[in-house]
Amino acid sequence: MRPGRRPSEVVVVKHIFAVLSVALIATGCGSGTKRTEFAPLAEEFVYTSLSFSPAGATQTGYHRHNGVVLDELLDDLSPDALDRQRQFYRGFQERLVKSIRPEELSAEERADYDILSDQISLALLELDRIQNYRHNPTLYVESVGNALFGPFILEYDSKPQRMRHIIARLEKVPAFYEQAKKNLVDSPEIWNKVAQEENEGNIGLIDKAIRAEAPEELRKEYDAAAGPALAAARNFQEYLKNDLAKRNARDWRLGGELYGRKFRYALATDLEPDEVLAQAEADLKSVRAKMLELALPLHRRWFPARSGHEGLEAGERENRVISETLSKIAERHSTREAYIGDARRDLEEARQFVKEKNLLKLPPRDNLQVIPTPGFMRGIYAVGGFASAPALQPELGAFYWITPIPQAWPRERMESKLREYNFYKLKLLTIHEAMPGHYVQLEYANDVQPAYRRVLRSVFGNGPYIEGWGQYSTQVMLDEGYLNHAPELRLTFQKEELRVIANAILDVRLHTKGMTDQEALDLMQNLTFQEKEEATAKLRRAKLSSCQLPTYLVGWRDWIRVREHYQRAKGSEATLAEFHGRALSAGSVPLPVLARLLTGVPLKTATTDGAPTR
Repeated sequence: MRPGRRPSEVVVVKHIFAVLSVALIATGCGSGTKRTEFAPLAEEFVYTSLSFSPAGATQTGYHRHNGVVLDELLDDLSPDALDRQRQFYRGFQERLVKSIRPEELSAEERADYDILSDQISLALLELDRIQNYRHNPTLYVESVGNALFGPFILEYDSKPQRMRHIIARLEKVPAFYEQAKKNLVDSPEIWNKVAQEENEGNIGLIDKAIRAEAPEELRKEYDAAAGPALAAARNFQEYLKNDLAKRNARDWRLGGELYGRKFRYALATDLEPDEVLAQAEADLKSVRAKMLELALPLHRRWFPARSGHEGLEAGERENRVISETLSKIAERHSTREAYIGDARRDLEEARQFVKEKNLLKLPPRDNLQVIPTPGFMRGIYAVGGFASAPALQPELGAFYWITPIPQAWPRERMESKLREYNFYKLKLLTIHEAMPGHYVQLEYANDVQPAYRRVLRSVFGNGPYIEGWGQYSTQVMLDEGYLNHAPELRLTFQKEELRVIANAILDVRLHTKGMTDQEALDLMQNLTFQEKEEATAKLRRAKLSSCQLPTYLVGWRDWIRVREHYQRAKGSEATLAEFHGRALSAGSVPLPVLARLLTGVPLKTATTDGAPTR
């Protein structure tokens, strides 16, 4: 989310708020022709953009803008505010063109310039063409939840003061929901359904979780603000069910033209969507072949009477051998009660391995907490996610979210989830999200200087850089012998690689080529060995987002390309720890930009000829 979150199979939550909301305060946008120093211009953009989303500003550690206390405000999505935001971005775009010559900037400034330019284009595309504020009720529900959850969990001030901030925001909830009703003209059924689920999470957050923690001296004030806020949330729930639900003809698909433009600005890669699709479909075949080779010894050990299904056709043999082996592996899994505790155990195990192998220098701060995913976020975060410490207050908490398995789930559904996130997969998930994945990555990013650059590369961090690191760092752990090179772990990881490949195929084909639900489920369950629960949740997620699911594959492949590029440039000096440290110290820049920062040489043009080297 921008400031943003990563839905995961879990989803980076880099930040848990969306920047693309509304203008609260916009500084002047005059377009004089004098040469302008880039740093002050970039700083102005960063902090003005943060002021557009008070909830995101709180998460970033930015609490006041031009004397206004942002922690007391909700996002303003009124037409006038949206128009002010458009004017700001258009004016800023013009100022960049007139006052900055990119070729005269330093390497670091040019990286910032590229990020800033893409984000302005992405913001204008959203405001002018995509317009989620007119169609997606989850935007409003999550905005309320994020605005309340940030002060509740981030200890940026005393508990009573943060509760006063929550109370001030609660007082604005009724007007916010009324504005949502005015803005929303229609909504796809799936978006409405998820908004209802997440809004129930908001109701629980206000009525139970926060209320229980309100200091005694603020109980009356809290109750006075919470009553109307709860009434407004429940009224909005009825509006979603009985009003907006009747206006459901809108397609959730973004379509080829808008998808292509968003893909370019959001991913900042040198590949087009159709090139990524071609790469993914080629990789699907090659990775399945590798999985068969790895699965056969395990299959013969566990199922000796089946003779590796040697008499079957090639594709059917792959399916049978791999699926039966993975099914056996999945039998070793946690329980509903131990699920989160097991993730905490895996976190410490991974931390020790990183230290022993000297894969990189771990950040000095020890601020990571493993907690249940907030209820209002579980609609899209079916498995979990990661929320970094605020960029401007990195000493505060970072959170690895694990989504609990609901008590109401029937045994079959619970078992499907636990089999998918079995003993080995839960370890991979923890590596990806926390150690040495997104937690370590974003702790490095929180030390970038100067502060405006840190915020720019954090709030507007590049998705392939972030998600690619999660996948790439997991591969490095396995390559270096994590869990003693267990073939069960490697095969599970190759299954995850298939899922990353399927993510890219799903996103491009669903949004641009009319892929049906059944075709999507067949891809996930029959060709990439996903459990029914996982496949169903992923299909829903693909309908809720666009241009996010391909970031895993694009980023993973590009991290490999950047490492090989760096090794060619540096020769024997290029140790893993040294490369990782330098690459993470840059912050979340587009990977082609990272290659240029590390070596001064442009990254070789991407190809689509298969999976990464091992």
